[in-house]
Formats: sequence, structure tokens, C-alpha cells
Amino acid sequence: MKIGKSLLALSLVVALCGCWDNTDINHRVLPVVMGVSKKDSEYKIFLQIPEPIQNHTLIKIVTGSGSTINHAVDKISANLEDHVDLLHVKLILLDKKYAQSGVDDSIADFMRGRDVSPKTLVSICDEDLEQFFIKVKKKMEPKGTTLYDFFEKNAGWNPQIALTRVWEVYRSIHSYTRDVAIPVIRSGASTVVQHEGSGVIKNGKMVAQIDSDETLLFNAFNGESTQGKIEVMDHASVLITSNSIRHKGTMIDGKPYLKSKIKLKVVIQETKGHPTSDEIKKEIEVMLKSRFDQMFVKLQGSGADILGTGQYFRNLIPRTQLKDWRTQYYPKLKLDFQVQATIENTGFTNLQ
Repeated sequence: MKIGKSLLALSLVVALCGCWDNTDINHRVLPVVMGVSKKDSEYKIFLQIPEPIQNHTLIKIVTGSGSTINHAVDKISANLEDHVDLLHVKLILLDKKYAQSGVDDSIADFMRGRDVSPKTLVSICDEDLEQFFIKVKKKMEPKGTTLYDFFEKNAGWNPQIALTRVWEVYRSIHSYTRDVAIPVIRSGASTVVQHEGSGVIKNGKMVAQIDSDETLLFNAFNGESTQGKIEVMDHASVLITSNSIRHKGTMIDGKPYLKSKIKLKVVIQETKGHPTSDEIKKEIEVMLKSRFDQMFVKLQGSGADILGTGQYFRNLIPRTQLKDWRTQYYPKLKLDFQVQATIENTGFTNLQ
């Protein structure tokens, strides 16, 4: 009997030791957005914390500085009445100047520490973070998740917005053949957020920027759906209903060649004048190909392979030479991008 009681007491002690440092949910601060900027060797952190009050949500923005991100967060937590829990952060907002100087250390810390989920979305802010949070705070109440909803596919997301997560940035930093694009935003004049395109990230640094229309093609090239995007041309506007793409890479005399063909299904929304279906089809094909070719010239010049073209040559290039993809092979890559549009419906327009 005494042995049984001793074992029971011991098991309770072990159980208590395993959760002694747990913090009750009622004593946790759960920020949904984290802003990160860096000046010299000091980080400045912004945390957007929603506080539900009766029928609305109060938005609190708290800041802290430190030699590391964790140091800054720890100082914020020390000045709050509750413990800061970063596991519920849905969006990390990076200052543009910080992104241009390189964010590889911070991304590595996020992956190593696991305080922030690897699935957390990443974006770049094209204005001073302090001013950004001041402006958007006034427009977010009574709803505190507006910034995250902007990237949520079931809320405000549009197909010309890139969706990039912490683990994808980390992967790109350590990959020989794939870089990444991160959406760029700023506070809007009449809306909470204004989309400015995407930052082109190479080895953890922002080296170029593409606009929203080019980001649409970036998403399409990587197999993402562009459904719902309206393209406006000289003689008509069309709605994209579906898309698919195929790639085929070959090596000729040591040089990489990639043939990519995207198929689009569109619905005509409006027409100007009296264009035929063939004219509209040709117009959208020429427009998208020209836009893509211009974007690819920009990307190739930056040395960043956000399209992941190197992925299609991993079996064609010796593994020992993959590390030279960006410097030896990518600048010589010839990419034949083709667009094939199919008009599914002309609506109420009378076309021949």
C-alpha cells in the first residue's frame, strides 16, 4: 500500500515538472502581426495585438528594441502584464531597407527557435514601419485581422499577390536552384493596405522588385491559380477562369533551354469596337508573352531565379555543379514562354 502511494506521488511530481513553466491562456498576449526593422546592429520589433472587447476589437501596437529579435520581444514581454506568445503570429512584416540588407539571420532564428510557426506569412513594407502601423491601426478597428485577411485566400487575397511563408524563404536561402518572391505592401490612401508588387529575394536579400501584373505571371509559372483576374487590353477585357502550365528543360552544348507553355481559359467581359474572338485571343496571348519576357529579362539581370527554372535541370546538370546554377547556367538560360488562350464564353457580346 505504501509502495503504491509512493509511486502515485512520484508520478504527480513528474507530471508537474513537465508543465511547471506553462502559462495559462488567459495570461498570454497573442500578437497576429510582427514588424521587424533593423538599424545598425539593433532590431526594432512591432507587435499588433488584438484585444476583443464586447462587440468590437481594440488594436494595440507595442514596440521594443534589442540586439536580437528575441531580446526585443523579451523586453516587450517584461513590460506587459502577460506573457508574449509568438506562435500565433500570422504575418511577419519586414522593413524594406532591412530586406535589402539581408534577412537570412532572422529567418534562420525563426526556424531554429520555433517561437514563430514556419507557416507564418512574410511580407515587405515599403514605408517606415512605425508610420505604417499608426496609419493602418486607425482603419483596422473594429476588426483586428485585416492585415492577415489581405493574404487569406478565403478573404481578401487576389491571384496577383504572392504568398510566401517563413519556411519557403529559409529554403530559398539554402537552395542552389530556387529563389523566392515576397509581397510588398504599404498603407493605402482609401484602403488599409496597398499592394506594390513583390520583392525578388536572392540569398536572403531583396535585389529587385516586380509589379502586380508580373507577380500574376510568377504565380501562374509556378502552377498557382490565377482564376478571377481580369486582364484589360486595347479592344477587350477578359476574366481568367482557369490556367495550367507545362515545362520541358533540355541542355544543348552545355547551355540550358526551357520551353514553358501556359494554357488559359477566359471569359470575355467587355469589348471596345467590334473585335473578333480570334483578335481578342491573339491580343491576350501577345500581351502576356511580352509582359513575361520583360519580367524574365529583369529577373535574369538580377541573378535571382524566383521562377525556379533551375528545378527543371537538376537531373540534367551534375550535382557537383548545381551550386553554380545562378552564376554559370542561369545567365545563359533561353526560356521560350508560350501562351495559349481559349475563349470559353463571350457573355452577351456578339462576336464572330
